[in-house]
Amino acid sequence: MVAWTDYKAEAKSRGALALELYVATSIPAKASEDVKASLPAHLAYQAKLEADGSLAFAGPMSDETGEHMQGMGLIIYRADSLEAAQALAKADPMHQSGARAYTMRRWMINEGSVSLHVGLSTKNISMT
Repeated sequence: MVAWTDYKAEAKSRGALALELYVATSIPAKASEDVKASLPAHLAYQAKLEADGSLAFAGPMSDETGEHMQGMGLIIYRADSLEAAQALAKADPMHQSGARAYTMRRWMINEGSVSLHVGLSTKNISMT
């Protein structure tokens, strides 16, 4: 196994982006009523994190077939460390209440692209 810091340094040396983000997978830990009760506070917390730049992406995931929602969520944080990302996830009202449980991992982004189209006159924005 290669230490994370060594892997990151090696990736940067070969020209990779080596952008470090933190990914939480969140799953229901209590009844659906408990999850629904925490939803307004959870959404407000996510909006606050988005506004301050700590939240990159978040949303629900389907099951393996892609046909049904399974209750799993994916949250990608921007933070200075794994511990800081853990603190963000722990402070989420869904996790604080015990309605959902999460696991956290580091994610190093090396390749890929994001396209953003902004229509000035139409005021349309799309991302692919």
